[in-house]
Amino acid sequence: MNRYNSIQDKLLLVLKGLAMGTANKVPGVSGGIVAFVAGFYEEFIYALQKFNRKGFKLLFTGRFVSFYNYVNGRFLSLLFSGMIISYFSISKLLDYLIVHYELYVWSVFFGMIIGSVIYIYNAFKSWNKTTVICTILGVIMGLSISFLNPATENDHLIFVFFCGIISITGMTLPGFSGSFILMLLGNYVLLLVDAVNALFDVFLGISTGDFSVFSDPYTIKMLKILFTFTIGSVVGLVSLSHVLNYVLKHYKNITLALIMGFIAGSLGVVWPWKNTVYKQNTLGEFLLDSRGKQIIENYDRYIPELNIETAYAIVFALFGIGIVLSLEWYGNRQKHQQ
Repeated sequence: MNRYNSIQDKLLLVLKGLAMGTANKVPGVSGGIVAFVAGFYEEFIYALQKFNRKGFKLLFTGRFVSFYNYVNGRFLSLLFSGMIISYFSISKLLDYLIVHYELYVWSVFFGMIIGSVIYIYNAFKSWNKTTVICTILGVIMGLSISFLNPATENDHLIFVFFCGIISITGMTLPGFSGSFILMLLGNYVLLLVDAVNALFDVFLGISTGDFSVFSDPYTIKMLKILFTFTIGSVVGLVSLSHVLNYVLKHYKNITLALIMGFIAGSLGVVWPWKNTVYKQNTLGEFLLDSRGKQIIENYDRYIPELNIETAYAIVFALFGIGIVLSLEWYGNRQKHQQ
């Protein structure tokens, strides 16, 4: 609990939070994988489990310092600071990169998934008939979900709250991409791009003395949606950490085998070479959402030709693999130093 005293340790933890938040934003990539390979996954889950009856009793009786120490507040505050920074910065950056360098962005994501599979495979030492079957089932599940058609966007606040609970699984369960599930639910752009960008614009306006953003109905609507989504995420984060602790304690090998298979199966989600297929009506007209954007129906995946563009994409995929394996190396080094 007192390990994060030096400036270097604090900065490293913020950077880990930045990486974890970035991974949570990427469809098909799990923020939990970052925590897993960087060596702070167990500490993260243990800190979340402290939000229990005793923790809330300390909070509601005004014993704030005791509550802060009980839940490992220094660790969580630094980690979540990095995540918050990533959500504001990566949202804008992803918008730009996907528009201008879509193939290479998806190639990096694809490589990160492969790197995650390699990492879990190397760390898994409990192969038997049951775990092999579970891995195969995980692959089938991942592939099946990969080729589902995304739902239509839904901004009803109850559904947004539910999305918050579901999306946060990517932080607590390595390999399960909450952002990918948001894509299937149809709310990825609404919650992780538009709503976050609206809050960023509010902060930008306040910093420049422009308060007109608060009179914009669209901005107010996005803020309500983001607030509801955040509350759902907090509820999911605390509750799922307790469930996950039970599952890993009683069915650890089976769970890890399913996770590995699921990650491998989800490679179909981030396959770089694909064309976006948009929904059309019976007249062949493209359907638009509430913001006037074309609604994605699915992706038309294809085998690429061997050319310079494909070569660059492969290089970026290797870079993605390197990112995850570098985190693994760093995590192992940290363990040896402790």
